[in-house]
Amino acid sequence: MSRHTSWRVGGNADVYLVPADREDLLAALSVLEKEAIPWMVLGGGSNLLVRDGGIRGAVIDTAALNRLEFLSGGEVRAEAGVVLGQLIEEAARRGLAGLELLYGIPGTVGGALAMNAGVPGREFGERVESALIVEGGTMSRWDRQRLRFGYRRSALTSGMIAVEARLLFSPGESEALQTVLRERLAYRRRTQKVEGANAGSVFRNPPGAKAWELIEEAGLKGASVGGAQVSRFHANFIVNQGKAQAEDILALIQRIQKEVESSSGIRLEPEVKIVGENTALNG
Repeated sequence: MSRHTSWRVGGNADVYLVPADREDLLAALSVLEKEAIPWMVLGGGSNLLVRDGGIRGAVIDTAALNRLEFLSGGEVRAEAGVVLGQLIEEAARRGLAGLELLYGIPGTVGGALAMNAGVPGREFGERVESALIVEGGTMSRWDRQRLRFGYRRSALTSGMIAVEARLLFSPGESEALQTVLRERLAYRRRTQKVEGANAGSVFRNPPGAKAWELIEEAGLKGASVGGAQVSRFHANFIVNQGKAQAEDILALIQRIQKEVESSSGIRLEPEVKIVGENTALNG
């Protein structure tokens, strides 16, 4: 899985599937259910830590579900595999506003939907009107109320796959929106400059505080375990210095949690999803 995650770590999956379209996805899920094979879904792999023992069962990669349709009245339908940056760029080019502040966040529409990706002042779910969700082998449309968006979360859980998001944008001026995109990208490069492969923000911001400030105040900027290091530029990032194992990253996450709680009384919760087996079973 190291080839499919932005941290560049993780053991093998038993089965790796890339459905060509929605029908292929449903057919694959039917076979997996019949054979009692567990599975998990993968978007861009940018918010995921796969342990060194890999994943028992199947990984379903939604990359080929990449249809993007711009309809009338600001309505956009984006399949789960569409890269979030691509959606935002194309919307801005067409003079559609609403998600430009999220520009630069890695990942796909499916991942942004499942975790309600966002920045201070804007969340992906604010623009979602409904989504096509597969659960129990059946695909149905969920409205925004059923999706229950919250801070870095939604109602989607394991056993569910987001297939498509229906979004509603506001009218805007194309040139001004594209200027915002350039500014956002420059800002993220300036403030989130890091030294190696990473998964973006590792911890959620606790109420009334910022995770990076708590980590910095605990004296952990630059701290390392094996080949994993807390970024010297942004303390809520952990970077793979080139030869890190997943167990190094996990140990560093646990060290950060322990020392931040000791210094501030606040227990940081991971924003990244941690999956797989601890022991390298597959060599």
